[in-house]
Amino acid sequence: MPLQYKSLVIPNSYRLDMFVESELVLELKSVERIEPIHMAQMLTYLKANRFRLGLLLNFNVDIMRKGIKRIVNNL
Repeated sequence: MPLQYKSLVIPNSYRLDMFVESELVLELKSVERIEPIHMAQMLTYLKANRFRLGLLLNFNVDIMRKGIKRIVNNL
């Protein structure tokens, strides 16, 4: 995704893992646990593109329900 600041556009600045229906950002991970840096990364994606909702999905868990973290950008 490009990054835009005022009239400056930088193409291919961000590489989202998945983008669903122009509304939901999915960030896929396989880590021991979700760290604050992962949440900061997601918030950066959301704020820079004015998206509202993102899901961090960590596949390194025994039950997938434990690996889902919902992030909401309060515009």
